[in-house]
Amino acid sequence: MTTETAALPGQAGRPVAYEPRRGWWRQLGVDTGYVLVNFWLSVLAFVLVVILLTVGVATLGIWVGLPVLVLALLVARGFATVERRQLTDVLRRDLPGPVYRRAQPDASLMRRLITPLRDPQSWLDVLHAVLHMAVSIPVFVVTVVWWAIALAGLTSMTWDWSIPYGGADQLENDTLPELLGMADTSTYRVLLYTAIGVLFALTLPFVVRGCALVEAQLGRGLLTWRGEAQAEIGRLSEGRDAAVAAEAVALRRLERDIHDGPQQRLVRLSMDIHRAERMLERDPAGARTTLREAAEQTRETLEELRALSRGIAPAGA
Repeated sequence: MTTETAALPGQAGRPVAYEPRRGWWRQLGVDTGYVLVNFWLSVLAFVLVVILLTVGVATLGIWVGLPVLVLALLVARGFATVERRQLTDVLRRDLPGPVYRRAQPDASLMRRLITPLRDPQSWLDVLHAVLHMAVSIPVFVVTVVWWAIALAGLTSMTWDWSIPYGGADQLENDTLPELLGMADTSTYRVLLYTAIGVLFALTLPFVVRGCALVEAQLGRGLLTWRGEAQAEIGRLSEGRDAAVAAEAVALRRLERDIHDGPQQRLVRLSMDIHRAERMLERDPAGARTTLREAAEQTRETLEELRALSRGIAPAGA
């Protein structure tokens, strides 16, 4: 008896629903929050999953490692669930989640324990937990640096006066204006830093958006593609079932039409022919009248059959 089940394909997800376009300021906040939060989550996921995997593999020979490996997969699944929820906001679309293997209620304890180990999506979750930090770190650095330069440049007039410049212990050309051949005055510094801040502020939404999309594509590729495939299979199955149901309805309607139309006429035609046979010797004129009526019934029956055949014939036939 099978001890594992997976949800029907139709339960994997629904057609993708696109969200209306947000304002750039709101999207910037969503993308920034996604990058900043994911940096810490990726570090935590990497540490926990790698430690649990290492301990599980090292102790697998004494059976202690098996539940530890399962715990590693479940921890990775938890982080993957959080990531999928964030992807919906970042990508502005509903992404169907995958269907994980589930043991039957009457399955043994060992079967329940190894079910996550036999689920491909569980190992994709682990792979995401291991690789996520490698993508999250550079994305986090770029986002923080871009925000810092933009804010520092735009607010330079509020803090430039507080920084000591010059002095005997200062190296020559130690400020950016001097390195660019400009006079080292407060006015030049503020103007230059403000211009740089404006440049970084104008490009900030695009840079942060790009960073968020780079990180999100890793999550989508490893965490949602199986769910999308399962959802597509479900939609195809539903379409096939609908076509089969429609065909069954059409066949029942055809059966009813044949019963109520041509079949009744054929029964009457048979009765008229038998009556005409009995009338041939004693009432030839009446027999001819009955045969003419039978011929008319035959013509009408043929017309009805032609009409029904046009309704069921395939296009172009």
